[in-house]
Amino acid sequence: MAGRSFVAASNRVALAALVGCALVAWYFTIVSFAGMPAGPGTMGLGLAGFLAAWTLMMAAMMLPALAPLTSMYLRSIRAAGSRFARTARTVALVVGYLLAWAAFGVLAYGAALLGAQLSSSSPAIAPWIGAALIVAAGIYQLTPLKDFCLRHCRSPMAFLLHVSGYKGRFRDVRVGVYHGAYCIGCCWGLMVVLIAVGVMNLVWMAALTAAILLEKTWKHGRIFSRVTGALLIVFALFVPAFPWLLPGLYMAPTM
Repeated sequence: MAGRSFVAASNRVALAALVGCALVAWYFTIVSFAGMPAGPGTMGLGLAGFLAAWTLMMAAMMLPALAPLTSMYLRSIRAAGSRFARTARTVALVVGYLLAWAAFGVLAYGAALLGAQLSSSSPAIAPWIGAALIVAAGIYQLTPLKDFCLRHCRSPMAFLLHVSGYKGRFRDVRVGVYHGAYCIGCCWGLMVVLIAVGVMNLVWMAALTAAILLEKTWKHGRIFSRVTGALLIVFALFVPAFPWLLPGLYMAPTM
């Protein structure tokens, strides 16, 4: 009984640390980008700077939804040795998870550059393309592939059974990358929305963070995911008439 209580206490500490890391990431995101108007492009950042900012954003947005998996993972490695060993393995998992999102950030960087080019060279067409992208993201929320990836994220036990055979020094990083790949499969449409509304749009970041957390952890998450998709489609219908709704594809006219 005492051993079980110790494991539960260790889980609580680790989960508190995970949420704390997310809050720290939010703090630095807000400090770095608050007051910066949402707009097309990469905020003047090169690839390295953009990836650093993107990874910080993903830590802020995605780590809270990683808590259920982390809790289950800690239980699975409770015999891994000392508390330090368990902590190191958990950190390696989180690092692998963020590495997966950093890799996706390369695509996000290219998309942000294309958005900036489109908004300046074809301002009349950009809103229609943006609306089409939002509709595509909304439709994806309703597809079996979305449900498949979401089930993976909502069912840590099935995930752990799959990765239990991972061996080697970097096994926990591999676990994080593997889970991150499924998480990308689950959330890429919402990240397309984030790029379209401006990569550092803090209001949309907060809204999407809440949506991701609810669809992954709430008991009605699957239904909520579908509602989110329907709302995105409705939102897209207004974009051609009000192109400023997508700052990531809208170049405000200069006076």
